Amino acid sequence: MVVNVEPFAGRAMGDQPLEVVERKGTGHPDTICDALCDSISVALCGEYLKRFGEVLHHNIDKALLSAGTVSKNFGGGEMTMPMKLFIGDRATLLAGGERIAVDEIAVETARKWFQEHMRFVDPHRHVRFEVLLGKGSEELSAIFHRPGLYRSANDTSAAVGFYPLTPTESMVLELERHLNSSLFKNEFPETGEDVKVMAFRQGHEIEVTVAMPLMAVFTGSEKHYFQKKDLVHQEIKKWLRAFLPSHLRLRRLNLNALDAAGMGMEGVYLSLLGTSAEDADSGQVGRGNRVNGLISVARPLGTEAAAGKNPVSHVGKIYNVLSHKLAKEIYERVDGLNEAYVFLVSRIGDPVNEPAMVNVQVALQDGVALVDVLSSIEEILEEGLLDINALCTSLAEGRWPIC
Repeated sequence: MVVNVEPFAGRAMGDQPLEVVERKGTGHPDTICDALCDSISVALCGEYLKRFGEVLHHNIDKALLSAGTVSKNFGGGEMTMPMKLFIGDRATLLAGGERIAVDEIAVETARKWFQEHMRFVDPHRHVRFEVLLGKGSEELSAIFHRPGLYRSANDTSAAVGFYPLTPTESMVLELERHLNSSLFKNEFPETGEDVKVMAFRQGHEIEVTVAMPLMAVFTGSEKHYFQKKDLVHQEIKKWLRAFLPSHLRLRRLNLNALDAAGMGMEGVYLSLLGTSAEDADSGQVGRGNRVNGLISVARPLGTEAAAGKNPVSHVGKIYNVLSHKLAKEIYERVDGLNEAYVFLVSRIGDPVNEPAMVNVQVALQDGVALVDVLSSIEEILEEGLLDINALCTSLAEGRWPIC
């Protein structure tokens, strides 16, 4: 294992002149796919552990949510063709001569997720499910039968994590969470769950664009739509001004920027079910938020989709989460740092606690030398890799959100 710790060569993200950050919220079709697939993985882990005492081979990391069609107008509407969710890749279907009801678990879990997170989606009427989970290859499945305290990595993969978040990143993350919180939905029940937040900072000024549909059933006319939209716009602006630190100024807030008064249904973002997957936009695993909940365009980004991958051998999931976890621990436990980046590279077949390469880059505060922090960083890395099975357990139990 190659371990390298070096000073970060660039400027800390918060000090750079330009920053672009995005978050796709609960009801965005891509986020739905990520969340559903990971929920199915957690449910399968529970079934495997209950019946066989260990997590068995599976990767539920392929999904397509195909948009349906609706007929809607001010005041309501109906779904005319359901959305279709394709759930795919591989799982252990038979173990010890016993059949595992993988397809049934997948559909039941997906329906439960819709019921818990999407107020207006009836998963029995509005969604059709097609499960395409086949038996895994013999070589990859055999990883789960190899001896040893740690599973072998089932892929050659790379991941990167960073900490801390900038004020812009924190704002984007918390704004979407606020807009999809029960508190906000109770105050503004006419807003849907398909929230997308995009922010860009130039110097000390930030522009924020929010997309969030209004529900047709609560919107009686075009005039009513724009009245409600104005109230929501004012509430978001109030929240932003309270959240942003004093050195940052909100230059502009856009809400549903495609809207155009006077065009009726063609000029408003109106929804029947709260998600654009009802008729406008399909979704896929891996096109949404990274495991820290953000798409930070100017940061280094890994290429793996973590959602749905098995949590004990698939480094595409484990290392994505671990890299952010280690970066956070390094920043919080080591004095004298402005930022920390952790890069992890796996080699298929090697134990998951032994990456082929670990690279740590730290932005040092004035007066701090690398030699002052090196031993502390190496200690944190050693602890994190030795304790990787505990992280895998938390992932298997769904205690670490990945989108």
